[in-house]
Amino acid sequence: MQARREDDILMVNQRRLNHFTLSLLLREDLWDKMSYNKERNTETVMEKETIFKSMAVMQFFLILSVGLYGMIVTISDARSDEPVDHGIYAELLRKYVNDGEVDYRGLKEEESKLDQYLRVLEVVKPDGLSRDEQFAFYINAYNAWTLKLILGSYPGIKSIRDLGSIFKSPWEKEVCRINGRVLTLDEIEHDILRPRFRDPRVHFAVNCASKGCPPLRPEPYYGKMIDRQLNEMAAAFINNPRYNRIEGGTLYVSSIFKWYAEDFHDDIIGFFLKYSRDALIDKLEIDRDRIRIKYLTYDWSLNGK
Repeated sequence: MQARREDDILMVNQRRLNHFTLSLLLREDLWDKMSYNKERNTETVMEKETIFKSMAVMQFFLILSVGLYGMIVTISDARSDEPVDHGIYAELLRKYVNDGEVDYRGLKEEESKLDQYLRVLEVVKPDGLSRDEQFAFYINAYNAWTLKLILGSYPGIKSIRDLGSIFKSPWEKEVCRINGRVLTLDEIEHDILRPRFRDPRVHFAVNCASKGCPPLRPEPYYGKMIDRQLNEMAAAFINNPRYNRIEGGTLYVSSIFKWYAEDFHDDIIGFFLKYSRDALIDKLEIDRDRIRIKYLTYDWSLNGK
């Protein structure tokens, strides 16, 4: 893809240079014709000088446009063809995340690899990524920095909330080094992910290191796969009776749907209908107008051992 774009640039530049060469030939021909009459009068000489000045200005802007065009295409390529390397993170997730449970003891032994991945994220320029790559980048950054936050106090921790104080929650700690700034987890979620991408499925992708949270996916998020990955995470969470279930005329749902009701457009049933399967969707479709919603108590205990 990159090579093809470069060929296109060269083709355009060659065409413009050919045009430039042709204009020079025309200019030379015009000079000869005007030189033939150079003895005629002073007005002819002045006219000639004016024409050549105009042509010089035109050639300058032609050359400038060729250069700018190349720069624009190069920038466009950089925004779409240079995804972030999540290789180290992918290896750690495969080894230490199983069915949403994190092996913090094992991960602690390879904390240096997690630090290495966080340094990769630190030097990334998110604004240079495509929209999907940015979305994946910030989800991965949130989850990876959450793991780092837990490891900083492991094994003496039973819940991520143990890391807070009366003055500041763990999500308000400035720990996430990104693009020359030090952000909080709250800033990544509430100042970037939610307002910028406006996708409620993000709530099933970011992980707060708690059993009540949607499970941590055992692979990174990737821009080219993110729509499928988010659909899978949303469906898995909606249809897991551990987090959501229907009993009689009552739909018991995670407190996530209460905390972020606006992200789901205050239409929890509508969202469930989109992602629910089998018996759950059958009951929702039959009793939609009569279903009551109740929110389950959130389990803040650590999502691992």
